[in-house]
Amino acid sequence: MRHPIRTPAPVAALTAGLLLAGCGGPEPLPEVATGARPSAPSATTAPGAEAPPAAAASKATLGGPGTACPLPVSFGLAEKWEPKAVKDPENPDFAELTRRGPATVRCEVDAKPAGHIGFLQVWTAGKGSARAALEGFVKAEENASKAVYKETATGTLPVTEVTFTTYSELLEESKEARAFAVATPKGTVIVRLGGMDTEEHRAMLPAYELARTTLKVL
Repeated sequence: MRHPIRTPAPVAALTAGLLLAGCGGPEPLPEVATGARPSAPSATTAPGAEAPPAAAASKATLGGPGTACPLPVSFGLAEKWEPKAVKDPENPDFAELTRRGPATVRCEVDAKPAGHIGFLQVWTAGKGSARAALEGFVKAEENASKAVYKETATGTLPVTEVTFTTYSELLEESKEARAFAVATPKGTVIVRLGGMDTEEHRAMLPAYELARTTLKVL
């Protein structure tokens, strides 16, 4: 179901405030020209039950030297998706926005220039089990439910993935979300895909799959 364009979920508000490096003051979202959307499974289809879509073509890399966000990993970015590092994420004054369970947000990749309302968010946690960090992350997310975990791999790199549902009080409806986590020598990295609603979320899955399938530990 499509909705009038509204400001995305709470953590995405980082991009409209002082937390994102290089940002000015808030500005209204433009009208977004949306292209064709992938066909959606029926409402009774459980999140994660459908086969993953093909990954988008990579136009840039995030995480390595000289990129917008220094990270313990790198992965490909879809065309027109714009990354920005989160400024001062350890500041306790912003903990409600920058902390979730064991994780701290480090980077947000905005899909708006590509015609979608949503973000890829990159979070980091301490060293240890990727599964444990991801479970703590999801449990700490407000109104999250129906989490389904699975162990996957990118090449020889083991990855834990989760699909779950969140309830949007703004839209008064539930919507799909997903994330994957990988353990590195520098700690666990969690990449989460969020959208304004389930339709937007599904439309952005190729960018998420690109990040997951091109993931490399640095």
